[in-house]
Parts: sequence; C-alpha cells; structure tokens
Amino acid sequence: MTTIAVVKKAGQVAIAADTLVTFGDTRLSRRYEANSKLFRVDTPAGPSWLGMAGTVAHFPVVRKALNALPPEQRLLCSKDAVFDTFTRLHPLLKENFFLQTKEEEHDPYESSQFTVLIANASGIFGVYSYREVFEFEEFWAIGSGRAFALGAMHAAWPRARSAREVAVAALESACEFDKNSAAPVELQTLKLKA
Repeated sequence: MTTIAVVKKAGQVAIAADTLVTFGDTRLSRRYEANSKLFRVDTPAGPSWLGMAGTVAHFPVVRKALNALPPEQRLLCSKDAVFDTFTRLHPLLKENFFLQTKEEEHDPYESSQFTVLIANASGIFGVYSYREVFEFEEFWAIGSGRAFALGAMHAAWPRARSAREVAVAALESACEFDKNSAAPVELQTLKLKA
C-alpha cells in the first residue's frame, strides 16, 4: 500500500509520500525501482502535485489521462473544479484505459477505484473513488499508513512552523509503524495563494 499526506500551514502547502511498493508479501523498495507516488500536473492556475493510493496500475493511467485533457479542462484550484476535472476523467479511464468500475453489487455510482490527494497554490484536496471531493483546512492522509500519519500530524501541528515540518512528521511516523510504507520519502512544497 502506501502513505500520502497533504498539509496546509503558514502560507505553504506540502504533499509527501513514501516510496515502497508491495505485491502481497513482497516489498519493492526504492533501491530496486524509483516508485514515485507523486506526480505533477500543470494547470492554467499553476502546478499541482498529486499522490495516489491504490494499485500501481493507477499511477501511469491517471497521470497520462489527466495530462491528455485540454488545459482548460485540467482545473484543480477549487473543490468544484476538482470534481469537474475528475468527472471528465472518468469516461477516459473507462474507454481508453479499461478501468473496471464495479466495487460492490449496490454501488450508488461507478467507482474510479482510487484515492488521490492534491496540493497546489489554492489548497489541499482529496478525491475518493466515487469522485467525492474534500477540501482540507489543515491536513489529511491516505493509504495503509494514514492512521499513523494523521496521529503524527495532529501531534506536530501546534509546534510546527511550516507545512513541510508537519508532512515530514507524518511520513516518518508512517514509515516507522506501517509495514507497507518505507523511506525514502518524497516531498513537494508550494507557496499558498494569499
């Protein structure tokens, strides 16, 4: 699995991810493969960094599908813009990349089968499998190490001076205690729009 964390604090946003990939009981560390779980998407409002939890197959698919959208449809600067972008993305995932959309028999909507965190100058957002979008005020985490990351961020928040510090605490904790997360950690920061 994975651990991805996003943080907004002191005029800065940060996104951080571990670099371990697992296949059942097998671990593929950074030593053997780059395993980047963060990728950049350029939008009309500036760069966004995305991190994903789910099967490794999602990473190239979502990166390529997002970058295939025309720039004016690649908007990630608000909750509604994120929703609209991922709603446009869903048919592409089905038609061009053969996404299986079924999770449970009585699903209310087709699933996109992944969870994404987004950090950009507008804030920090989360997208869940039915395209539910959340805009977080302080921090959030996804993946198998999320509970450790959330606890660490909650504890670090009052004394940390930057989003970067909180994100580092999150990933250090997750990599220490979650069996499916491991260092080295990738981290990207951006200045928050005033």
